[in-house]
Amino acid sequence: MITALPALETERSEIQRKIGQLGDMRSGSITTTGGRCGTPGCHCRKDGDPGHGPFHRLTRKIGGKTVTETFATPVALRKAQQEVAEFHRFRELSQNLVEVNERICRARPVEDTLTLQEKKRRKRSGRKSNGK
Repeated sequence: MITALPALETERSEIQRKIGQLGDMRSGSITTTGGRCGTPGCHCRKDGDPGHGPFHRLTRKIGGKTVTETFATPVALRKAQQEVAEFHRFRELSQNLVEVNERICRARPVEDTLTLQEKKRRKRSGRKSNGK
């Protein structure tokens, strides 16, 4: 399906506008952990006890290393969830922007911008080379 160039440019502008409206963001994934500790007299050792947790953690890569952050309060968790969601929205919009730009590049007509010197082609020599 070929879309008119002005429509594609409008779509690109809309995506750029949405990217400009994004708020705070950070990369990573939020996961939940829990379990039992190693203390013999702890409540988590009793049968039927759900154990400790849940603990929510943000895991991401920084400089090739995995970094994990634990949230102290539900408010900190909610803030991080919104920031991660905003990052995922950024990635989606960025992918859409690249796709629209590729369609624009294919739809835009080729313009002759070569100089006269660039247009002159080198003529092949009529002489045969010595095959050594």
